[in-house]
Amino acid sequence: MLDKKVSELLNQQINKELYSAYLYLDFSNYFEGRGLNGFANWYYIQAQEERDHAMLIYRYLQNNNETVTLEAIAKPDKVLESDMGVLKAGLEHEQYVTSLINDIYAAAYDVKDFRTMQFLDWFVKEQGEEETNANDMISKMELFGSDPKGLYMLNSELAGRVYSAPSLVL
Repeated sequence: MLDKKVSELLNQQINKELYSAYLYLDFSNYFEGRGLNGFANWYYIQAQEERDHAMLIYRYLQNNNETVTLEAIAKPDKVLESDMGVLKAGLEHEQYVTSLINDIYAAAYDVKDFRTMQFLDWFVKEQGEEETNANDMISKMELFGSDPKGLYMLNSELAGRVYSAPSLVL
């Protein structure tokens, strides 16, 4: 049986991950409207990843005989006004999600819930990768985004991203 606070935080994280999926679908929609289908693809796949993160936590709670409580998912609240603004909002959001994962990890640590800590290890690593990817996109946009040919190449690179489901074993 999971600690009550840890269980509540994990339940809340399901909602946060689903919100992340909504947010990234909104980002994808923004880029699609700009004719940048590679950027749209990148964020569409990002949305799929976030949904899967929610489902991993959902399954973990169920496997630990915890009740999953699904709440309403908030409408994305970011104002999307520029390509760089969207990329920076993505980094900011990933940093926020990292802080949430760290909070759950700390709560599990406080009650010596080593099984949940081990489960969260994958998410800690994943968040490091997410922040690196977001930073890389910003760097590339700073380097190449103001040049139409550079933006075309970057967009083409992002169009090549394919979805790969997480391989975390519960």
